[in-house]
Amino acid sequence: MAEVMISGLIEGGAATGGPPFGPALGPLGVPVNNIIAEINNKTKAFAGIKIPVKVFVNPDTKEFRVEVGAPPTSALILKELGAASGAKTKDEVIGNLSIEQIKKIAKSKEATIYGKDMADRVKQVLGTCKSMGVKCENEDPRVIIKKINAKELKV
Repeated sequence: MAEVMISGLIEGGAATGGPPFGPALGPLGVPVNNIIAEINNKTKAFAGIKIPVKVFVNPDTKEFRVEVGAPPTSALILKELGAASGAKTKDEVIGNLSIEQIKKIAKSKEATIYGKDMADRVKQVLGTCKSMGVKCENEDPRVIIKKINAKELKV
């Protein structure tokens, strides 16, 4: 029989035997608790952030593997700010991040974010900041992007 894939969005380090994985894995006859433990182990660094997880199971051999996706950039920004959600209006500002915090987010996303170098990845994170109502170094993210492009700011 072919491999079965079950996917879900879970909070890092907080998967349980309930939905989305428990009810889907139970009928396959695999050790649900072992799979949940592996998911929690692989996602504990993302505590408080919802992240995509895929579990692949071979129903014949009962072998499984867990793949953890990258959390959305917006979730990493919110975690860094300690905020619950982005701005509700276009003029609202929900917080301010340093360029070092932006670089940290860009570095954690380097496997899934486009860009040939750190400057390109930082500019993408800054674009997300703009849409969420987050400033960088107390300035509009577009100003920081211009400074990076003009080589006034080294990242």
